Amino acid sequence: MAAADSWSWFPALALGVSLLKCLFINAYHSTDFEVHRNWLAITHSLPVSRWYHEDSSEWTLDYPPLFAWFELGLSQVAQLFDGDMLLVENLNYVSPSAVLFQRLSVIFTDVLFIYAARECCRCVQEQKGSRDVLSRPSFVLAVLLLWNFGLLIVDHVHFQYNGFLLGFLLLSLAKHLQNRHLQGALLFSVLLNLKHIYLYVAPAYGVYLLRSYCFTEDQHDGSISWRSFSPLRLLSLGGIVSSVCALSFGPFIVMGQLPQVLSRLFPFKRGLCHAYWAPNFWALYNMLDKSLAVLGVRLKLLEEAELPRASMTGGLVQEFQHSVLPSVTPSVTLVCTLLSILPAVASIWWRPRGARGFLRCLLLCALGSFMFGWHVHEKAVLLAVLPLSILAVESREDAGIYLLLTTTAHYSLFPLLFSPAELPIKVFLMLMFTIYSFTALRKLHSARLLRPLESVYLMGLVAVAIACEVVFPLSPWQHQLPFLPLLATSVYCSAGVCHCFLRLYVSLLRQEEKHKRL
Repeated sequence: MAAADSWSWFPALALGVSLLKCLFINAYHSTDFEVHRNWLAITHSLPVSRWYHEDSSEWTLDYPPLFAWFELGLSQVAQLFDGDMLLVENLNYVSPSAVLFQRLSVIFTDVLFIYAARECCRCVQEQKGSRDVLSRPSFVLAVLLLWNFGLLIVDHVHFQYNGFLLGFLLLSLAKHLQNRHLQGALLFSVLLNLKHIYLYVAPAYGVYLLRSYCFTEDQHDGSISWRSFSPLRLLSLGGIVSSVCALSFGPFIVMGQLPQVLSRLFPFKRGLCHAYWAPNFWALYNMLDKSLAVLGVRLKLLEEAELPRASMTGGLVQEFQHSVLPSVTPSVTLVCTLLSILPAVASIWWRPRGARGFLRCLLLCALGSFMFGWHVHEKAVLLAVLPLSILAVESREDAGIYLLLTTTAHYSLFPLLFSPAELPIKVFLMLMFTIYSFTALRKLHSARLLRPLESVYLMGLVAVAIACEVVFPLSPWQHQLPFLPLLATSVYCSAGVCHCFLRLYVSLLRQEEKHKRL
């Protein structure tokens, strides 16, 4: 662990990134700005019984109740800035005061993320010998977390509260690394009731806590000792989860509105993919389907008039049918997701390897759900990128996976900032973060971190970026094929994310082999 008197640099890092966030207050913001303004208005102006029924705006409340209570708390401060922003009928309302409040609300709630980052840094295994502060794993991790490019543009330009939510996740992970399992379970229960996307990693939490907390001992060969099961510990965990859920959902259960709330949380009619395909398996599947359709038409094996309308690249968010390949349903994505995470979850049940084994399982659950989930947003990849930072500063192999995943995932977020004014911002910030990540981790591990083909892939990513961001806007194709940059970005990044997912699994299997030999 880092010495207690060697942390004077951390406040400077945190203050520096907070000041940087302030520079983006007047930058472009997405429709998510109106989404959260509308939620502020709903929770402030309407009775609780109408929160999940209000639909005068297309941006209906679709987060779990605890986040609605969070919005209600923010609205009490918002009225001091601009009361008009809290009127439900003021759709698409924007004013300087409203913008200032919402931007500051993200910056101030990021205090939790900053605290969580510090706790994670305290859990890092420092290398022996006297080292310069800038070369310590804890310092490198702090920069990778606090100055993460993806989080900066998604929260403080595009606009969302991911830092606040990921703060709960990182703090929960830190508590488990510190063997404070009940605190970790409480924090994750709160997080689940703030945003249900974290169900992605719930299997890792459930199996890990059951196996490593409720069972207090192992056999000599590492297998489970059934006699060591502690009903009291299981009841403690159950009490924590049920209490948080009762506080969050309780009022809506009493009002008989639980089905309505759940219908908002899981709107399966939104379709397999978002308007911009997240870089996952389904992007490759969609691309293959379209390629086969085009080939079929040219070979006169298919009639173009009989093919489904191309909704997947037209900016629409709805159900659609594939042209050649079988169409995918929510149940298919669920089965694929469960199969993709099953080996990882099974590994921490049969051969638990402590909190770091749990962290690796969590990463595979996050990426597996991202790869095969239904209607996945591109921003969800941050759920894997940030926790992987912890392993990256401790393991050379994980550092290589981190560099490839982070660079690919961060570039996949570029389409979120699509106006020319934001191009210099996103290019500069990503270059600075990427250069630091590569140099700091290479110095930390004193080794080459990427394989030759991975380096070639990243050079190809640079070519894709230049083509999409510079060449395409100047070409005549801009009006004929407006979706082409999104398609190229999604498909190319999908290959990189898939590769990282497979590498993480290979790493897990290698650890299993080493354990068996021992």
